[in-house]
Parts: sequence; structure tokens; C-alpha cells
Amino acid sequence: MLDTSLLTLKDILLISFIMLETILSMLTFIAYRIDKSKASKGKWRTKEKTLLTLPWFFGGIGGLMGVYVIRHKTKHWYFKINNLFAALVQVILFIILCVLL
Repeated sequence: MLDTSLLTLKDILLISFIMLETILSMLTFIAYRIDKSKASKGKWRTKEKTLLTLPWFFGGIGGLMGVYVIRHKTKHWYFKINNLFAALVQVILFIILCVLL
């Protein structure tokens, strides 16, 4: 267990950022996986607007994995670009936090 008296505010913020990114990326990836599964079964699908929005709420890495690992929405160029930009913004934000704090 971590001794919280040794953690600085910077450490807590960076750990929180990483945890938030990890959890929300996993949820985004799961949303892409569920939508792909429903697509192959001809069932009701998740709205594209929802799938395009999720990566911008700290799910950019999960969105990229959804596009490239499970190969969902690969025919739509805007999904690739959207997820790439969301992930880049989140990585840049993390780097800025590391430098400024």
C-alpha cells in the first residue's frame, strides 16, 4: 500500500489522470466491442454520435484500440481521425501536466 504522506499533489493528480484515462478507455473499448457484436448479429446499434463522443471523455486510447484492435468502424475515416486526435489531446494534456506541475 502506498504511504499517502509521501505523495505530492502532482503525484496524486498524475495518478488520478492515469486511472481516469485507463477506466474510461476500457469503457470506450467495451462500447466499440458491443457495437461490433450487435452489428454482426443485425441488432440495434449504438449511435455513431455516441461512439464519436466517448473518446473525448478520456477514452481516446480505448477508441483507437476499438478501431485498430477489433477493427470496428475502419471503413469510416472520421472514426480513425477522431480517435487519433482525442488520444493525442489526452497524451499532450498528460505531458503538460507533467511539465507544469
